[in-house]
Amino acid sequence: MNALQNPLALIGRLLLAYIFIPAGFSKLGAGFGGTVGYIASKGLPMPEVLAALAIVVEIGAGIALLIGYKTRWAALALALFTAAAALFFHNYWAVPAEQQMVQQLMFGKNLGMVGGLLAFAALGAGALSLDARRRA
Repeated sequence: MNALQNPLALIGRLLLAYIFIPAGFSKLGAGFGGTVGYIASKGLPMPEVLAALAIVVEIGAGIALLIGYKTRWAALALALFTAAAALFFHNYWAVPAEQQMVQQLMFGKNLGMVGGLLAFAALGAGALSLDARRRA
């Protein structure tokens, strides 16, 4: 199993980054207004600032995770971001009954992603990363 550790860590980083990087780019340009509106609809303060922060975290930390650069910090930032998104945007306990199942699934998916991200925060990116190259 040790022979698979580094390739599996790379695949895990690629798959997690696949969630965040496209989501961040989708919020740029025409998608920014919709993101701001969605954040405002949840009653959160400063929706423009939060939308810009979401873009920076999703793209910036997503790329860092993808290439394995400062992976522990990138994974921790994405874990906090994802946990907050679960609480504020997938609060299944506060939506109408017909929306609860989908929101509960999304909430659970986010928590699962947080778990994977926390594992990278704890264990690092593996040998197939810029972090490993910088240490060598």
